[in-house]
Amino acid sequence: MPTYSTAEIARLFPNIMDIRDAGLRDKVAAVWNEALNAGCGGKGWTFDEIRAIPFTLLAGRIDLRFVEHLNSCCKQCIAITKVLNEVFGDRVPVNLDHLIAGSLLADVGKMLEFDKDAAGNVIKGFYGDMLRHPFSGVALCYKHGIPPEVMHIVATHSHEGDKVERTIESWIFHHADFIDFDIAKVLGKAAARKG
Repeated sequence: MPTYSTAEIARLFPNIMDIRDAGLRDKVAAVWNEALNAGCGGKGWTFDEIRAIPFTLLAGRIDLRFVEHLNSCCKQCIAITKVLNEVFGDRVPVNLDHLIAGSLLADVGKMLEFDKDAAGNVIKGFYGDMLRHPFSGVALCYKHGIPPEVMHIVATHSHEGDKVERTIESWIFHHADFIDFDIAKVLGKAAARKG
């Protein structure tokens, strides 16, 4: 299995380079390296394969991709932080390194959750039936020493976080994530009507 450097992971997720803490940046890349190699039922994923994965399997046939979604969410998080800072200053403290890392790792567990069927279509695999991606994502993050503040974003970004007190960074990512997801559902319904 290949070992991808931080610079190589940045070819998928350019905003990883916006993480100022080099140690955290390298840990985020290490999590992705393991997820890419361990995913797809243990067969691993290539860069081309994950670039082709649909953003979600829950919205029908739409032309939005998984990697695009992660990059969209990360860019939204950065933009939201900029607006909050311009309007509220330091009264709304946001740790941008943690937010960027969390936005890039929130769906890393999908590399384990997803598999391919005999025809090569991306499906939710057995691993995904047993563990949703927030759980497997946190497990991968923990193994690589990701800070708890970042693991919190991964753990709480979806409905699993509805029962806990989210941090500011988690709320920002949660809403960015659902902007994309809700748009995907609208596009999926429109595509279904067109047949």
